[in-house]
Amino acid sequence: MSTTEKRDIRALSQQELRGFFVEKGEKPFRGDQVFEWLWHKGAHHFDDMTNLSLALRTLLEEHFSINHIAISRMQQSKDGTIKNAVTLHDDMIVESVLIPTPKRTTACVSSQVGCSLNCQFCATAKLKRMRNLNPDEIFDQVIAINQQSQKYFGRKLSNIVFMGMGEPLMNYNNVIKAIDKITAEKGLQMSPKRITLSTSGIPKMIKKMADDGVKFNLALSLHSAIQEVREKIMPFCSKFPLEDLIESLQYWFEKTGRITTLEYLIWKGINDREEDRNALVDFAKKVPCKVNIITYNSIDEDRFVQAGPVTVKAYVDILEKNRIPVTIRRSRGEDIDAACGQLANKF
Repeated sequence: MSTTEKRDIRALSQQELRGFFVEKGEKPFRGDQVFEWLWHKGAHHFDDMTNLSLALRTLLEEHFSINHIAISRMQQSKDGTIKNAVTLHDDMIVESVLIPTPKRTTACVSSQVGCSLNCQFCATAKLKRMRNLNPDEIFDQVIAINQQSQKYFGRKLSNIVFMGMGEPLMNYNNVIKAIDKITAEKGLQMSPKRITLSTSGIPKMIKKMADDGVKFNLALSLHSAIQEVREKIMPFCSKFPLEDLIESLQYWFEKTGRITTLEYLIWKGINDREEDRNALVDFAKKVPCKVNIITYNSIDEDRFVQAGPVTVKAYVDILEKNRIPVTIRRSRGEDIDAACGQLANKF
């Protein structure tokens, strides 16, 4: 069988793997062993599967491939952050980031090659969306970052955020399949409470997540609670009125009991007015949430300039006055273009 005819073995379910071995006259439990190697141990080669005989490994090699990723380049920031250029089996590239803090190590993973949306302040949005990542390609990023965490920081990965390249809700099925493998007993066994999916806001998909009973956390890239302003900085939002977004987040809370994190950047002359602050307060009062004010990281767009500390404090003060939880998140990895909004395959 030629390489081009080989199936990606990680596209098969555990039951399908069992069926393959039965078809070849082998015991079905061999499929369970292979499944464990693929999804619990993260094997990238059939020869890694040491509890299978050479004959069985040869059989797998003849019929299947493991389309694993490769870290083709790694950069480390002065603050410890690591950015990876991740080469996929078809030679396309995405980026992933390991973000270390004294108490945790977080993997920031990508879900698309490029991005489906057009947020004006994000470097990734300048790239054409080439394709969605497969579940195994998302899974592999987590495996690789976990290995880096243990090598460079002496501890396992503690958290995962879907805040890398792409809009996760535009690759919903594959993202959910990847998270299922990451959290499964026969997978990486990571708690869904330690996973956060960040979206720019697609109401019908937020409702679908709630209906599907997902257990992970939700973050919304908001940046303005005034429709006109939001459309200028995130043009795709013209299709998604804030009223619909509010309704979907209320639905999310009713179904899951979990609040939403509102991610918010503040720029000079764009969303730094009193009416912008008041609009955010009104929005936050309608949606069970906490607000995360993020430091803006330059992508060489002259019109986007980080607001000064006085403006940021004005936001914090009015949110606290209205008893809305708020934190300020300092970006990490900016010196290697690894911070929020900077992932653009500059390699």
